Amino acid sequence: MATFEGYERRIEKINSVLSQYGIDGIDGAKAVCDEAGVDVRSIVQGIQPIAFENAVWAYTLGAAIAIKKGVTEAAKAAETLGI
Repeated sequence: MATFEGYERRIEKINSVLSQYGIDGIDGAKAVCDEAGVDVRSIVQGIQPIAFENAVWAYTLGAAIAIKKGVTEAAKAAETLGI
């Protein structure tokens, strides 16, 4: 199970947003990325080895949303990270 700083106070909003894209929770977001062959953790830690767990999960959620939306351009995918 995914955990990160502030999990308890953030998870309800996170799950609400994910459900809008047909994603079942944080673990479901990771599964979407894994199925698409995107190893978000390796990418994030390859760029910033000391990245906080929050960053890994934030990028995982954004990437999963981008995948679900069918985004194929980097600039458009970056926009989903703020969702």
